Amino acid sequence: MMLEMNAAGDGEALFASPADVDRRLAEVDYLADEAIATTVFLAQALGKPLLVEGPAGVGKTELAKAVAAATGAELIRLQCYEGLDEARALYEFNYKKQLLAIQAAREDRAWQQTHDDIFSEEFLLERPLLAAIRRTGPTVLLIDEADKADVEVEGMLLEVLSDFQVTIPELGTVAAVRRPFVLITSNAARELSEALKRRCLYLHLDYPEPERERDIVLAQVPGIEAALAEQLVRTVGTLRELEVKKAPSIAETVDWARTLLALGLDELDEAAVARTLGVVLKHVSDQERAVKELGLRG
Repeated sequence: MMLEMNAAGDGEALFASPADVDRRLAEVDYLADEAIATTVFLAQALGKPLLVEGPAGVGKTELAKAVAAATGAELIRLQCYEGLDEARALYEFNYKKQLLAIQAAREDRAWQQTHDDIFSEEFLLERPLLAAIRRTGPTVLLIDEADKADVEVEGMLLEVLSDFQVTIPELGTVAAVRRPFVLITSNAARELSEALKRRCLYLHLDYPEPERERDIVLAQVPGIEAALAEQLVRTVGTLRELEVKKAPSIAETVDWARTLLALGLDELDEAAVARTLGVVLKHVSDQERAVKELGLRG
């Protein structure tokens, strides 16, 4: 039995140009620079997965969410972790339901007929990769933190991303009718294989320049004054330069801005930093280092 044997179609383009990417991502409060806008456009124009690498908290996952929001696509997310296997990434059969069906089958029924019934569409459980391939509408497939998965998972990804199809022995080959926009993130905890990288376009994200991070804060925190946003971003930049276990992410900068507004503070003075440091530094040792290095009265 063959399912959806159509060749993967391009479908309607998500973006018309890099400028279109920039404009539409800005409409959903993701401020892209030229490199981001250009690479996202090329990934969808060439039909290639986009590998986005960089430290935690620089907006890699948010980029996938923003692309989905800007284009009206469904976001399907595969969160990678150590021990992830095919059953959790691709598909598996509902074994409990199969067992019940076997028990309920008539005694005089041929085993082959029962076997064919229990390995049918009715008993199939879709996981993120298969779900993304089978969708006919616009889809963004986010393979998040690929570097946390075991090396064996990369072989499975290579097979799926090469042809955008999955072979299920009991059912046949499922081929994508419309290729999803695939974005793979990595914190570079380990080096991904060259084979996987060859199939992707590559984008490295780092912490943004202060001016861009200030603009992100102004876009995502309505009501904050530009002077306070600039002061906040400078302070976060200083914290990132310290030897801390976990440098503040862009999301934590935004949270800090919202914290200051919630407290009715219009200046990030020494007392305000000391009171709210836990918003951006989540380790006691990091907070102690910041208090010492910044000369705060902790």
